[in-house]
Amino acid sequence: GGTNAGHTIYNTEGKKFALHLVPSGILNEETVCVIGNGVVVHLPGLFKEIDGLESNGISCKGRILVSDRAHLLFDFHQVVDGFREAELGNFFIGTTKRGIAPCYSSKVIRNGIRICDLRHMDTFPEKLDLLLSDATSRFPGFKYSPDMVREEVEKYKRFAERLEPFIADTVHVMHESIAQKKKILVEGGQATMLDIDFGTYPFVTSSSPSAGGICTGLGIAPRVV
Repeated sequence: GGTNAGHTIYNTEGKKFALHLVPSGILNEETVCVIGNGVVVHLPGLFKEIDGLESNGISCKGRILVSDRAHLLFDFHQVVDGFREAELGNFFIGTTKRGIAPCYSSKVIRNGIRICDLRHMDTFPEKLDLLLSDATSRFPGFKYSPDMVREEVEKYKRFAERLEPFIADTVHVMHESIAQKKKILVEGGQATMLDIDFGTYPFVTSSSPSAGGICTGLGIAPRVV
């Protein structure tokens, strides 16, 4: 999923934390938290959560791993989400307008941009331009300019530098952890009735929050679940 699923938790001192992308296990100092390949990641939101945690004494350094296969959710995905809801009129879905569905749409039609693409900034502008032009062709109200692309590229260059220590092949990490018989707790938002396949379609989320999502969203084989 993405930032539409929020978990409010309290630490042992009774301090409240509202998390959307960072797994709740971050409050346990003995855990390593994994954001899997099935998640769509809004980097400004992720960094805001990390900053909030660290300002409250919760160390995130070396304790959060982000899959290099996860897709990037851009601010324009959120704009497109609003256009889509308005287009549906009285038949609107009632999304959180946080860009989740448009980002998964980009993933499925295979023009999405992944975390690993941040390591190849030479091709990043071209991929971003393609993504934005696709949104323009679909929604006439959405406009972008070369200046917008340049600004976004510069912003993501800074994001890439900050995110680099967190990026990992999390599928390998998960399999290594399983081989070492480490305890693994999978956290997800929502449930079966919001599953894209098994829920009350079309009033569902855009991913698989049912048990099958453990396998597809983390790369864990069914036999070890």
